[in-house]
Amino acid sequence: MVSTGPVPNVVFRQLRGRRSAGEFAAAVRRAAREIGEHVACDARYIGRVESGEIRCPNYAYERVFLHMFPGSSLADLGFSDREAVRGRGARDTAPAPSPSSPPPLPPTPSLPPPATGRGDIDIDEESDVLRRVFMTSGTATVAAASLSLDGTRAAASPVFLPAQRRVGETEVAAVEKAVRQIRLLDDRHGGDGLYRRAGQPLRAAYALLDSGATTRRATADRLHAGAGELAISVGWLAHDSGRFDDARSHYAEALAMARLAGDAALEAHAFCNASFLARDTGRPREAVRAAEAGQRAARALGSPRLLALLALREAGGRAGLGDRTGCDRAIGRARAAFERGPAAADPEWMTFFRDAEMELLEAQCWSALGDWSRAARHGRRAVALQDAHFTRNLALYRAQLTGDLARAGLADEAAATGHQALDLLDRVRSSRIRGMLAGAARVLEPRGGAAGVATFLTRHAERTHR
Repeated sequence: MVSTGPVPNVVFRQLRGRRSAGEFAAAVRRAAREIGEHVACDARYIGRVESGEIRCPNYAYERVFLHMFPGSSLADLGFSDREAVRGRGARDTAPAPSPSSPPPLPPTPSLPPPATGRGDIDIDEESDVLRRVFMTSGTATVAAASLSLDGTRAAASPVFLPAQRRVGETEVAAVEKAVRQIRLLDDRHGGDGLYRRAGQPLRAAYALLDSGATTRRATADRLHAGAGELAISVGWLAHDSGRFDDARSHYAEALAMARLAGDAALEAHAFCNASFLARDTGRPREAVRAAEAGQRAARALGSPRLLALLALREAGGRAGLGDRTGCDRAIGRARAAFERGPAAADPEWMTFFRDAEMELLEAQCWSALGDWSRAARHGRRAVALQDAHFTRNLALYRAQLTGDLARAGLADEAAATGHQALDLLDRVRSSRIRGMLAGAARVLEPRGGAAGVATFLTRHAERTHR
């Protein structure tokens, strides 16, 4: 039977009542916060649900909707069964291929060009349609593509799923490789040029999950963990490039996968990034709660360094609340855990968390508390200790230090450090770093009569208006 198009969800429309789509979306976001979920719901999403374009919500939205309407099932809310949308039931509705011809291969999606602005971003909250691009009733090609920065299509490493949808070592290894590729490129270049292109391997990983046919439990666990880590990596690229709502959505998806799979390590990572995002977007109380939840998830994992990073995330939130005592205590716990040294259980994604990052995160805490001199001391240590392998951090640490020096009244040193950060921006594309330098420049403007400061301000202005 051939589908005749979306069927409006009249039940969901009735549940909205007299509220506008925007008002109802706000109620969904409030309900999500009540249960610790993060969804970037807006009027457009509600419209897509009511029109039938979204036949079944993702896991994060499912928990929110069931919280809003206790005792209801998805069917009671007018949604289709998840298996019918994503699994065998959905595939059974496709027309059968002619016996005389092989099933068609899907077109291989092209990598999108780099984002040129916020208006280019159209992240699909549910992403069912995008995920199904990678699946057909016959053989499917899943592109776990290498990513490039020039907007052209990179050399892909295609992974073939046989008709029976058996997912094994090759497919799971491709997902894990994509995670490592994204992290490596982010370390070198920052998130601005990578975010949209990183969506392709993420959609491929979701397609593998949706196929629902792994041969072994261990393989299924690795696939869930790999897809969750990939969602966090793509979320971080969104975070670093200033697309905060998109980042929240990706982190929420990763957290949903972690809870469904009972994966404490993935849950701790998702909470760690969610806390960082909350701090950066002016929600310090949420940052503290997420960091505390991450610490609970991480306690049994045997990684003191992970606990140290989560304690620093908590410290950042407490600094945002103006809680100097609580911040100092959290930093103390972080240092005690960090000094226990590395462990075999340390997550692979934590390679960036070394002495320099410890100093940088502490500098950010004191900066948030307005103790600029103390922040600058830790910032100088971070710059002195940093590893040249992490090119993005070469710029990040200097941008942080520039702002702290400027606010501490050390204008000449701030300008000199700012020049060093600007030197790196041809290699690093990060909205977050550019924002930090812009803030430092605004602080230095009253001192623009000094020769060194004036040169930095002129160069920064030229860079901004390119």
